[in-house]
This record gives sequence, structure tokens and C-alpha cells, in this order.
Amino acid sequence: MTTSVAQLSPRALARQRRRRAAARFWQRYRTHRAGLVGLAALVLFALIALTAPLTVGSDVSSVTDAPGAPLEAPSGQFPLGTDQFGRNLLGLVIWGSRVSLLVGLLAAVLSVAIGAVVGITAGHFRGAYATVSMRITDWFLVMPTLVLAIALATVMSRSLGTVILAIGVTSWPTTARLVRAQTLAVQSRPYIERAKALGGGHWHIMTRHVLPNVMPLVLAQSTLMVSSSILSEATLAFLGLGDPTVVSWGGLLQDAREAGAVSAGDWWYLVPPGTAIALVALSFTLCGRAVESALNPRLGVSR
Repeated sequence: MTTSVAQLSPRALARQRRRRAAARFWQRYRTHRAGLVGLAALVLFALIALTAPLTVGSDVSSVTDAPGAPLEAPSGQFPLGTDQFGRNLLGLVIWGSRVSLLVGLLAAVLSVAIGAVVGITAGHFRGAYATVSMRITDWFLVMPTLVLAIALATVMSRSLGTVILAIGVTSWPTTARLVRAQTLAVQSRPYIERAKALGGGHWHIMTRHVLPNVMPLVLAQSTLMVSSSILSEATLAFLGLGDPTVVSWGGLLQDAREAGAVSAGDWWYLVPPGTAIALVALSFTLCGRAVESALNPRLGVSR
């Protein structure tokens, strides 16, 4: 016998609503062919990154045990050629996906988290706090993000944590502006006034009423931020500001530049990591646009 709605507990009702919302989201998302292509590409890249220790092994980055001669052209033994040390470029590109994807994801999460906190609090409290926080946001907006990231990466130790921090703390203002605008729209709704009249505090209103309603926007912004974070990581690594002890796509481009691959015409040293960066960035962008269409920033109403 099917349990009636009246017999369900509040927690069970919440789970049921979440399942229905997820089903509606997937129905809308799968109508976007570009989004499905981007999602399939991301799943493929994720599988490649997760299985890298099994497929290529951690010794692929070893300089002393390089299997080939320096700068060998693509062949049957080395499908993508070798680098300046004789290492297999296919294995390096596969192994580098782990670092590039990890840095991109964590930097995007940090950036969106900062932007969401600033945007929600500025939209909720208003007054002097909102004025000061928005002026700081405007200052970050007019400053070139890459220049700020380079400055931070220069003065701090060269590590993956530094790269993630440099990207995350310089790319949050756009998210903060979008979330604040959405928060102001939510704050004007009648149920917010009811919550205040019933004694709901600031924390209760922001976490129970405002945050769930701005989450569609935060989710869409997160998928879009990952692609820009991966590009920023590649740029910092290309400028020699990444972690020299790990292999990443941007680091491979930096090695190719130092080895003179551009002037020597060793295209196989440049094309694979550059193509990988472009494909992942494009895939995240396609997914982000599809999520934006499936989850309307205006409280999840379909367009």
C-alpha cells in the first residue's frame, strides 16, 4: 500500500521534494544537446584522471627513467611524441589531468563560496556593511584578476595550495554581485517577512530561506567558474608560478616554451596539453550554460 502524503514525516517529505526537483532538473537538462555533450566529455576526462595511476603509473613523470629520446615525433611507441627529457607525452597529459582538474575544481569552489557568503550577507544586512563589502567587491572587479593572482602566487610559496588560493580569492566578485542581486529579490518576498515576524534570526533566514533559493544560481556559477579556474591555473603554470614538483597541462606548456618547441616546430609538445585545456574548459562551459537554462536563477522557474 502506498504511504499517503499525510503519513510521511517532514524529513521524508523533504527527501521526496528533492527527488522530484532532481528529476525535473534532469528532464530539463537533457533537452540541451550541447550540455549532454559537455557532460559526456567531463565524465570521460574524470575517468581518465581517476584511472591515471592504473593506466600510466606515477613513474611517468620520472626524468631518470625516461623511455625515449628527447623530443621524438609521434610514433607507434609514443603516440604523442616525447618531451625534452624523453618522457612519454601521452602519459604526461593523462597524469596532468589530475592536477589541472583538481586545482580548477577546488579554486572554483573557493571562489564561489567566498562570493556566495559576501553576496548573501550584503543582500541581507544592507546598511554600512553592504556598502563597504560592495565597494571592496567593486575594487576587485576593476582590478585585473590575473594580475592579482600573479602577485599572490609570486609572494607566496610555489605550491598547489598557493595556486588554488590565488585563483579563489581573486575571482569571487562576479559571484558576489550576482548572489547579492538574487538575495535582494528573495528578501522582498512575503515569506521572509513571515519568518521575521515568527522570530526567525539572521542565521535562520539566510540559511533556511535565502540560501536554498540562491543555490540554483550558485550551482550554475560554479560550473562556469571551473573552466576559468582551469585556464587561470594553466596561465600561472605557463608563467612559471605553479608547483614545479607536479605535472599539469599548464606546466607542460611551460616546459615546451623553455625547450624552444615553438621556434623548433615541435608541435606535438604544444598541441596535446593545449587541446586538453581547451576541451575541458569548453565542456564545463557547455555544462554551465545547460545548467543555467535548466535552473533559472530566478528561483528555479523554467524559462
